Amino acid sequence: MSTAPLVSIEGISKRFGKTVALEDMTLDIAHGEFVTFLGPSGCGKSTTLRILGGFETADTGRVILDGKDVTALPPERRAVNMVFQDYALFPHMTAGQNIAFGLELKGMDKGGIRSRLEEIMTFLELTDYADRYPAQLSGGQRQRVALARALAPDPALLLLDEPLAALDANLRAQVQRELKSIQRRTHKSFFFVTHDQQEALAMSDRIVVMNQGRIEQDGTPEQLYFQPASRFVAEFIGDTNLLEGQVRDLADGEIVMDWYGRTLRGRSADAVPSRNAPVTASIRLEKLGVYTDRPDTDNVVPGRVVGKTFLGSRMLLDVAVDDAGEATLKAYVDSDHGRSLGDAPLWLGWDASGMAMLRD
Repeated sequence: MSTAPLVSIEGISKRFGKTVALEDMTLDIAHGEFVTFLGPSGCGKSTTLRILGGFETADTGRVILDGKDVTALPPERRAVNMVFQDYALFPHMTAGQNIAFGLELKGMDKGGIRSRLEEIMTFLELTDYADRYPAQLSGGQRQRVALARALAPDPALLLLDEPLAALDANLRAQVQRELKSIQRRTHKSFFFVTHDQQEALAMSDRIVVMNQGRIEQDGTPEQLYFQPASRFVAEFIGDTNLLEGQVRDLADGEIVMDWYGRTLRGRSADAVPSRNAPVTASIRLEKLGVYTDRPDTDNVVPGRVVGKTFLGSRMLLDVAVDDAGEATLKAYVDSDHGRSLGDAPLWLGWDASGMAMLRD
């Protein structure tokens, strides 16, 4: 497999009137990589997808696909296919005819179409549905037909614009697993757009978080979740505790902060703040340990439970921290452990590696 990136986005910018959709974006996508663009509505993720597909023209910058500059090429001249949110299946065509349509557009002969159609329908387990019309298929089956149609011409890159948004929660989880499995088996590069954080975490090799036309952070799901670089990423992906304090020292790769007169240690995934500067730290709820005796952890604060929320196998605790004004930290514990905790004093403890110091 080539070590050169499959896709290089070089300094892409795009405006719609006075609205900045993308600003100087630079990004590489590797061969066989599942990359998810995640962010709120209007952040630029769908504009990026449309520029890659040739459906929008960038104001500045270039798109390089498999070593070729495709910036000015129309969609039909790019080795790219797209799966839309509404699937865009032709209602008057059977599943087989829908899948074959893209091959006909590519100018493939009838024998080649029959062979490829049989191959892709067998691969995606659609053979039994070949003669059914879209209205006769379930949501998951229609999604699979749309995916088969996009994969049939063997594109270098597959673009997916929130293709699971129309599915209910149970079916969505099932199709997520199928989609990731298909990506792994085909070794295709997938460029997936969603605003659903859990979906991005579950499916991606890499997540690019977008905010107001810029890349806020780019990394693996684990990196973005446990080591967010900014307050935006920390709050957008999952639940977290945010502690605001002041930098006291920088030592051994750690940032020492003052929080209500207590010394806490954490690490930064991005720029290192200067001494005495204000700083915000993020601690995920599952990184906080709850103890009845003082723990031997990097960071320790005393407090009392002031609220409990039963969540099935685990419980959410609200812990008021002693001598910290109105500060309350949230923590997840095993439900049995949570039920055993009363209003007696306890300790919250966590390691420096579990607390991310954020940039503004």
